[in-house]
Amino acid sequence: MKLKLLFITLLSSSLMFNAKAQDIEVAGAKFPAKMKISDKVVVYNGAGLREKYFFDLYVSALYLPEKTSDAKEVINMDKESCIRIKLVSDKVTRDKFVETVKEGFGTSTEGKATESEIKEFMGFFNTEFKTGDDIILIYKPGTGVEVYMNGKKLGTSKGLEFKKALWGIWFGDKPADAGLKKAMLGKV
Repeated sequence: MKLKLLFITLLSSSLMFNAKAQDIEVAGAKFPAKMKISDKVVVYNGAGLREKYFFDLYVSALYLPEKTSDAKEVINMDKESCIRIKLVSDKVTRDKFVETVKEGFGTSTEGKATESEIKEFMGFFNTEFKTGDDIILIYKPGTGVEVYMNGKKLGTSKGLEFKKALWGIWFGDKPADAGLKKAMLGKV
């Protein structure tokens, strides 16, 4: 009986360790090794910390059907993918986020997003941000980019060209942060 109890305890400990080992921690933010989009599974590709003026702002992770370090492939693929952003600072306000993303669309060298599409996308973010917020941008072929914040769906921006422009903010020729781009592409 004691042997059976010992075996069950060891097995339970092993399962708990393996479940926790599947989370990936980057700069204090935890990300799952896999995510499910509709009926497809996407895998963690890489993640990095976005810093500005020596302030840690957010940690962002990229999920793809298969790992790749090719930025053009990430931007152009018409397959399920995801960018997950976890805010690690109260310096990231809603207004600063919206302003920065608008600037990012202006410098993105990829895809095409109209002014009305950008305005609609920015309108999804209508609540104040706080440290710990979890923003998830999910691309679904034929649907577009679905936006979630803390588990709540905020809206959808349609089309592959919009997705290319949005992903271009992080992975284009003029990314918002070259170090973050490299980290999300798994090159660190």
